[in-house]
Amino acid sequence: MCEANVYLLVEGKEELVMEGADIIEPDNGSVFIQGIFGQQRWVKGRIKEMNLVNHRIVLEEG
Repeated sequence: MCEANVYLLVEGKEELVMEGADIIEPDNGSVFIQGIFGQQRWVKGRIKEMNLVNHRIVLEEG
């Protein structure tokens, strides 16, 4: 499986945004996230770190 958990860095702490995300699309200061079961979410921020071996994506507010 190629899905990843997405976290948002808030005041130095990671908060889980979505488990099992399979689509991540940055778009002009925001990031669109879609999960394997169709759930969708927009997060204002940018991609800070991606570690696909460990299935982790970290966003930071922006």
